[in-house]
Amino acid sequence: MDVIVIGGGITGVATAYQLRAAGHRVCVVERHATVAQGATYGHSGTVLPTPLDVWFGPTFMENRRTAKSGVVTKIGFNSGARDFLKRLATLQEPAAFEEQMGRLRPLIELSRDTLADIETRFGLEFEQRNGVLHVVRSAHEWELTQPALDLLRRYEVPHHVLTAAECAALEHSVPTDPDFAGGVYFESERTANCPLFAKLVKQLLDEQGGVTFQTGREVTSIRVDNQRAAVELAPRTGDSSRSREVDVIAGDAIVVAAGVGSLPLLEQLGLRLPLHPLRMHTLAAPVAHEECVPHMTVIDAVKRITITRMNHRLRIAGGAVVQPANLVNKPLGEALTREALALLGQATHDWIPGAAKISAALPWEGLKLLSPDGMPLVGNALHPRLFVNAGHGPSGWGMACGSAKVIADLFAGATPDVPPDTLAALRPERFRD
Repeated sequence: MDVIVIGGGITGVATAYQLRAAGHRVCVVERHATVAQGATYGHSGTVLPTPLDVWFGPTFMENRRTAKSGVVTKIGFNSGARDFLKRLATLQEPAAFEEQMGRLRPLIELSRDTLADIETRFGLEFEQRNGVLHVVRSAHEWELTQPALDLLRRYEVPHHVLTAAECAALEHSVPTDPDFAGGVYFESERTANCPLFAKLVKQLLDEQGGVTFQTGREVTSIRVDNQRAAVELAPRTGDSSRSREVDVIAGDAIVVAAGVGSLPLLEQLGLRLPLHPLRMHTLAAPVAHEECVPHMTVIDAVKRITITRMNHRLRIAGGAVVQPANLVNKPLGEALTREALALLGQATHDWIPGAAKISAALPWEGLKLLSPDGMPLVGNALHPRLFVNAGHGPSGWGMACGSAKVIADLFAGATPDVPPDTLAALRPERFRD
């Protein structure tokens, strides 16, 4: 088949890889000048999420109206944003959290296997670092993590529950004053450079052939009928008025993997989704004192702020801002940006004091989609020729590899290697039921 993949972030590139591996010809359409320039570019580095750092559950957005939360909410929400937060809050109940994690876990494990296959097959190096330490501030927050710890034990995920003193002994950069509740250490979990991985996979696809990349092109609409599928492209910047006719790329099927850009394209076809954009922030900070730099990745478990070393800089990621969806194309506003970046700076001061030159840090912000049930959208939608792979949220770019494998299996008419309840929970049309 000839397949058009809309989006050249990690999800689109991973989808192109799996479809090509299954024997399809693929055209990836990306609005930026190259791949991995949107939300992928500013990723925290977390490869796969654990029950402690998925973006739902008992600790997520706890006390979101106070400084204890790592999520900034903008006053004056519209009904869509309020409904989104209300639905997501239902997963703070331990039973609902455990049930949803049970559905998500098979996708995480499939992603782990799929990513490992790509790494071993091609010997890719993309700045992988083993060792992740989740730290928890207060006794109350520690109590909230217990459902996640119960799941780690039930799933037999290798981990170590540590006291504050044991955290400091393991990671010298973490201070014991002021006191904090403790932490959880994952020796085998890791972080890596997400945009580098996406570019390495693109390079593989370029060398192997069968996949073309149309960069600097924006899809304006999708056409699907019983015979073919096609996308319309906006004219290239700088085209003369004479040449500004609508360009069309035709194929047998389309996969929408364009992140936030997926929503308006699907709405044109009648699929309105309650996914919500989160404006994420990242600071790339120079090292201040080498002896203070952490040896492993440190994650503020409740505020969802990740601190990891990448080459000669520290990457501090998190600081999510929830806005009404109709404002995402407008500048965030200086006050909200300052508030989000202050969360990152404070987390760095709290957990690795003296390690980073925050005053010299380079800020980045970008949009990521989160669904109100915490699950991505993966599968067929509206028409036999239309598929969606989007909404993975801020945690774990490796899930894109597993969801891409699900898409490739569905194209082949094969049963994906996840349970039926997981596959049903991923359905893009589930919000219409």
